[in-house]
Amino acid sequence: MSRETIVLGAGMVGVSIAWHLARRGRSVTLVDRRAPGKETSFGNGGLIQREAVRPYPFPRSIGKLLAVLPNRRADIRYGWRGMLESAGPLFDYWRHSGRHRYARIVPEYASLIMHATEEHAPMIEAANADHLVRKDGWLEVYRDSAGLAARAGEAVDAAERFGVTHEVLDGGALRRREPALSDALAGAIHWTNSWGVVDPGALVGAYADAFLHEGGRYLEASLQRVTQTASGWRVETDAGIEEAQDVVVALGPWSGSWLRTLGYRLPTFVKRGYHMHFDGGESTRLAHWVADVEVGYILAPMQAGTRLTTGAELERLDAPPRYGQLATAEAAARRLYPGLGERLDPQPWQGARPCLPDMKPVIGPAPRHDGLWFAFGHGHQGFTLGPVTGRVLAEMMEGETPVVDMAPFRADRF
Repeated sequence: MSRETIVLGAGMVGVSIAWHLARRGRSVTLVDRRAPGKETSFGNGGLIQREAVRPYPFPRSIGKLLAVLPNRRADIRYGWRGMLESAGPLFDYWRHSGRHRYARIVPEYASLIMHATEEHAPMIEAANADHLVRKDGWLEVYRDSAGLAARAGEAVDAAERFGVTHEVLDGGALRRREPALSDALAGAIHWTNSWGVVDPGALVGAYADAFLHEGGRYLEASLQRVTQTASGWRVETDAGIEEAQDVVVALGPWSGSWLRTLGYRLPTFVKRGYHMHFDGGESTRLAHWVADVEVGYILAPMQAGTRLTTGAELERLDAPPRYGQLATAEAAARRLYPGLGERLDPQPWQGARPCLPDMKPVIGPAPRHDGLWFAFGHGHQGFTLGPVTGRVLAEMMEGETPVVDMAPFRADRF
């Protein structure tokens, strides 16, 4: 008899877990209040970032902290109430971003990222989703030649240690590759073994369809309560009661609050973000995803238009949206990319990334409950890491040796 399993959360991580478990013969029910890929996984920059072997650290230099303080940047903004409510996790995030701790974290984090594209590949094939994926990399552009040179040095290190591939472009080569961009740019790093996705939500939806094709079941319902029973787990929703031997919590930014009802107080916090789609003529359309890292936004050539995404906003999950960060990014983007047209969406999209202070997700068994499994806290890279998370968690749940050493991702490390 197949082992009954409920996966809570239908973002990239939850859908990927459900797909891997269903392929292994489990009877899997995937539960979310909305259709797959309509929450956090919908609003990202659409990159499967094989190059992202270094997680985003908390600013440590006095100069950067002072630059952030006025709260007018595109890459980092904050709300005072959100900062106060997450003061403990944010302080630990700052500590883990110190040089020595961060140096230990990078290879652990990279051990997952290194499998990103190779684990997306079979899911793309199973979902017949090749039309959504571009495999020609993306551009990280620089105005300052010194910044470009420093980043090129990091790229060489990433190539030697983690198999990242790249090409350094000077200003002329960049203009030939992306003639619609400003002439003021000194050059770019072209990350060549990362992939772009022209509709992130549609890719998650396609993966969900592949899960259903494997015999999985999807329940669109709001979660009300999760309790342990003598035989496993009971999940109450507004559509009824589901029971299973195993439950996987892959609720993204909502994972921490739900787990408190079961007695777990993991140091979760969120980084919110915004996006807007813009019109643009074919003559000025970007050929690649472009990240303006000196300012802090991404321009993504998607099916719905050119998507502009912001950096991080440190704020409460349920705080009202503040669109000033997006306006700042838009002003900078219009200088970088004059072909950026009119806004297309009725209002900006706003979502939140689920984060933990050591920049690594929690993936594995719950410390105090049999049959309860965690998969959340992927920060900026849930879209990238969903499929490899699905694989390693399925391997653990089936008693196999995971393809990655999972000790750094245990829940009891906190």
